[in-house]
This record gives sequence, structure tokens and C-alpha cells, in this order.
Amino acid sequence: MEKFEDLGFSKVDFDREKRTGYPEVIYGEGKTALQIQQIMTKLIEKHGKVLVTRVDEEKGSSLIEAFPLAQYDCTSRILQYGVPERQYGGEVMVLCAGTSDLFVAEEAAITAEWMGCKVKRLYDVGVAGIDRLLAYREEITKASVLIVVAGMEGALPSVVGGMVRRPVIAVPTSVGYGAHLQGLTPLLTMLTSCASGMSVVNIDNGFGAAYQAALILKLASEGVHHEDPVS
Repeated sequence: MEKFEDLGFSKVDFDREKRTGYPEVIYGEGKTALQIQQIMTKLIEKHGKVLVTRVDEEKGSSLIEAFPLAQYDCTSRILQYGVPERQYGGEVMVLCAGTSDLFVAEEAAITAEWMGCKVKRLYDVGVAGIDRLLAYREEITKASVLIVVAGMEGALPSVVGGMVRRPVIAVPTSVGYGAHLQGLTPLLTMLTSCASGMSVVNIDNGFGAAYQAALILKLASEGVHHEDPVS
């Protein structure tokens, strides 16, 4: 199989699944519906599935007409086609601090599901009403990987990180008032967290968090094979 195909405006990477474990994902923002449609067609031919992120409703409607079996979610702005070939063991829990963060949380949740993860959602459990979070403490501690989404001051991931013995992936969002600086404040908060074992992705990057979570469960499902040392 050729490694890529040059469409003129895009070089579609067919080899990415072999190299990384997942096919190329299309970033929809800045592309026309026709460009996305042409890339999708090639990826579906080679892989039988495709994921497109950051697709507005107008483009989403157009693409659904072209691909009736695709599904579009207006909250996450994700268009997906096909299903994962296998389901990983364990569970990814996606938590978000407030309802305003749902667009990032759902991007993470839907991406993780498309990649083969079982996903549990726990929304609107920010630290301003911490009893809401603590009411689900037992469920939180049972998750295999936790994606924690928060805007404002970004405190939620640190709190969750102090409750669990599993990887926590923190996602700052662009939701907040002036000194929040479009997500820079929670990003810096998360980067300087005192909670151990927490990693941080870019502002509003629910996709990146889900990809990392899926790789963790993928590795766990495969196990670690140690080769004999070279003598």
C-alpha cells in the first residue's frame, strides 16, 4: 500500500495507522467541506473509518449528505465514520468543571470512544460546589485514566489528582472571565499543580487528551514485552 496520496491541497497519510496505531484524523477548521469530503473518501477507502474534528454545523450537514452513515455531534463539532475494530479493557472517565466546558469534554469523550475506549462521563462537578464531585468519589477512583476538563482557574484536575492512583490528563479550556486570559490562566495552574502523576495538554485540546488516554489503554491491553538483553 502506498504511504500517502497527493491530492494537490493535501497529502493523505495512509501509513499513519501502521506507524502510530490510529489512522490520520482530519482537522476540519480551515478546510472546505469539499476538501474534507475528498480526504474522507480516501481514508474510508483505506481504513474503513475516519474522524474529523472542529467541523461547524454547516460543513457537518454537507458532509452527512455525502456520507449518510457518518455521525455529527454539534457540541463537540466532531464528525465520525465507522467504529473501532476492538475495545480496550478499562475505562476512561471524562470529567468537566462546568456545563460551559462541554464542547471540550465531549470532544475528548467522543474521540476516545472512536479509538476503542469505554468512556464514562461526569459533568458539572467543579470545585465551586465540591460536594458534587465528592458524591462520585467511589466511581472516580475506579477509572483507569481520567481526563479532567476545566476553565476559570483550572483547579479541578489538581483535586482529582489527589484522589486517585491513575493517570490524570488535564485539559484547560478557553472558558472564563478577563484575567483567565482565554485559557492561559488554567493552563499555567495545571502545569504548576502539586498533584503528582498529572499531565497537561493544550488549551481546548480534548482530542489530544483522548488520544493520550487511548494510547495508555492500548499499551495496557498489549502488555509490556521485555526482550532478552543483548550479550
